Amino acid sequence: MIIVTGATGALNGATVDHLLERLPASEIAVAVRDTARADRFAQHGIEVRRADYADAESLSAAFAGADQLLLVSSNDPGADAVGLHRTAVDAAVAAGVKRILYTSHQAASADNPFAPGRTHFATEQLLAASGVAWTSLRNGFYAHSLQWLAGPWRETGVIAVPGDGPVSWTAREDAAEAAALILTSPGAHDGPVTLTADAAPTFAELAAVASESAGRTIRYQPMDEVDWIAAQSAAGQPEHMTRFLLGFYQAARQGFFAGVDPLLGNLLGRRPRTAREAL
Repeated sequence: MIIVTGATGALNGATVDHLLERLPASEIAVAVRDTARADRFAQHGIEVRRADYADAESLSAAFAGADQLLLVSSNDPGADAVGLHRTAVDAAVAAGVKRILYTSHQAASADNPFAPGRTHFATEQLLAASGVAWTSLRNGFYAHSLQWLAGPWRETGVIAVPGDGPVSWTAREDAAEAAALILTSPGAHDGPVTLTADAAPTFAELAAVASESAGRTIRYQPMDEVDWIAAQSAAGQPEHMTRFLLGFYQAARQGFFAGVDPLLGNLLGRRPRTAREAL
C-alpha cells in the first residue's frame, strides 16, 4: 500500500494521477486534511483518509498499513513546519511504515538563506534518525514560480530582481511524475535524491529567453536589496512575504540552486521541461 499525503495539492495530486497509471486503485490511499476535497480520488476507487500533521491522533489510522508513505512538506509559512514534520514522522514510525518519502527541495541546507531550505534540511535529519528507510526528493526550484519571482516583466519589459544566480528551474509536473516512478520502481532510492532540469539559467539569461518568446526586448535589471524591498512595499506586498522571497534571491546569488542532476531525465526517459517552456 502506498499512502500519499497532501493529495489535494498540485504536486502530490499529480503524483497520485501518475500512480493510477501504474497501480490498481486498491493499492493507493490518500491522506488529506479535508476529505471533501479528495472526492475525485474516491471516484477512482482510492481510499480517502483524514490526516492533519497538527492532529497527531489523526495520523495513526491515516498511515496504517503503509508500505510506503509520501509525506508532503508543510506549506503554512506561519506554522512550525519542522515540528509538524516531526509529528508526522513519529506517527509513521509508530504505524510501522516501511519507507518514508518526503518532498524536499534542492539545496536543503542548514545555512540556506531561503527559509524552506533550512526546514527541509532539518526534516531530513529527522528522517535519518527515525530508523525507517527513507528517501528525500530534493526537487529543483519549481519553474511555475517564475510567474512572480521574475516580476511583471510582461508589463514592464524588465526583469528586475535583487539577486541573480543560476537556478535549475524544474517543472512541478515532472517532479510529480518522478515521485510516482520512484514509488513504483523495484530499486529503492535511499536518502536524498536530486531531481532537477538539465540547465540552470540566470535571470539575465532568462531575459534573453523572454525577449525571444515575447518578440520584443526584455531587459535584465539588477536591483539593490533596499530598493527592491521598498518597491515591494509600495506594491502592497506584506513585509514578511518580501523578506521570505528575498531569501530566495540571496540563495540564488550564492549558488544554492545552481546544481543540475541527470536523474530526473533518466527517470522520465526524456528531457525535463525547461525554463523556456515555463516562460
